Amino acid sequence: MKKTIYSKIALLAALLTLGLTANAQQKAKAFGRPVKTAPSESGHIRCVSTEYEEYLQEKMPERETKEQFEQWIAGKIAEGKARRQASPSNEAIVITIPVVVHVIHDGDAVGSGENIKEGQILSQITVLNQDYRRMAGTPGFNSDAVGADIEIEFCLAKTAPDGTLTNGIDRVNLGQTEWGNSDIESIMKPETSWDPTKYFNIWVCRFGGDLADVLGYAQFPQSSGLQGLSAPYTASRDGVVIGYQNFGSRTIYPSGTYQTPYDKGRTATHEIGHALGLIHIWGDYIGCSNQAQNGDYCADTPVSEDANDTCPEGFDSCPSLPGEDMTNNYMDYTRDNCMNIFTADQKTRMRTVMQNSPRRASLTTSTVCQPPTAGVEDFELLNGINLYPNPAQDILNIAVENGELPDSFTIYNNLGQTIATVKVSSNANLTINTSSYSNGIYFIKVDKGSQSKKLKFVKN
Repeated sequence: MKKTIYSKIALLAALLTLGLTANAQQKAKAFGRPVKTAPSESGHIRCVSTEYEEYLQEKMPERETKEQFEQWIAGKIAEGKARRQASPSNEAIVITIPVVVHVIHDGDAVGSGENIKEGQILSQITVLNQDYRRMAGTPGFNSDAVGADIEIEFCLAKTAPDGTLTNGIDRVNLGQTEWGNSDIESIMKPETSWDPTKYFNIWVCRFGGDLADVLGYAQFPQSSGLQGLSAPYTASRDGVVIGYQNFGSRTIYPSGTYQTPYDKGRTATHEIGHALGLIHIWGDYIGCSNQAQNGDYCADTPVSEDANDTCPEGFDSCPSLPGEDMTNNYMDYTRDNCMNIFTADQKTRMRTVMQNSPRRASLTTSTVCQPPTAGVEDFELLNGINLYPNPAQDILNIAVENGELPDSFTIYNNLGQTIATVKVSSNANLTINTSSYSNGIYFIKVDKGSQSKKLKFVKN
């Protein structure tokens, strides 16, 4: 009798779980459209990059389609293969991508809430380098025959858009706690983005609204020679957005703020894969027959019927097709500690994008990972100078505590473009009318003799 009761309870529990999962899948939306893959074991949505791409194409009809991109990259891959065959070389050419991490908060002290600690940010850069270099002795290593060292590394920028010293971490108080897709795309990104031809922009924030359960998303690259590349929803919004609790590694830096089981830095590894041209291993086509036709365009990642969750081993969702699901691939949806492989074909796609795609190829020649040139002093100088009110609306004041006036100051926008240069002859020059400035982030470089100091302000 007891066994019968327990069996009925188990059956009801199973039906309830299936109902909740189906209901969650039905209700989950991002960028105004249903999420293609159901929420994970924890109720979170691993990635909405596919939904974001559909949103961009809707907002910008001239943006190329997936089919157009695949036709372009297939041609570039073929060209690259022909060049290598004609002039073979065993020399490894490592690409370095300069990164700026925008930490978006609402006034929290450093290390509190979404204003995460520097060590957590540094741990994420470490994970990226371990994963993209298939680094021996780290969680990013694998011994798979098709596993590949992507020969891509990441560094935090050392030169800011105005030419002064930076640590590559841009902490910005935008006075908002949670961020949904509309505010991210219309406010957060355009007001804080650094020149995407020189910096790879990563935003770390607290998701809210329709993105409340999302871990991250990225903007896919585009092919060369297309119109509309500088139009809205492209350049100033190019990069990756990650939830603050899913950025960095608890293993490397235990003192951070993390969310299990996505606490090993693999959300950023996954999303940057998208930004460099990779598709989910199931190709975003549900069903074995569909994927056999298209999939992720990488022959060395076996066909998978759909996204995989948890950490399944030896699982074959398409038994009539060769190979078991590559559930340890960074482009699946498994837990962070299950992931450890990019394949040779995935490497080819990413490096082809880095060599040919706008705002990717230019990163390979960017020099911002080097400190500023001689003569530009550290921003710790002239500590007696401050700005108020900050954020500013119509008026911004430069306050000089020691009474000694600076020689001049220059105002730059967040792309490094000069807005104004002022020679200071009296205190009147230290009051700036900002009423005509667009909302966003600005920098002021204050000069005194051979010294200078960079300050940042927000125009609301």
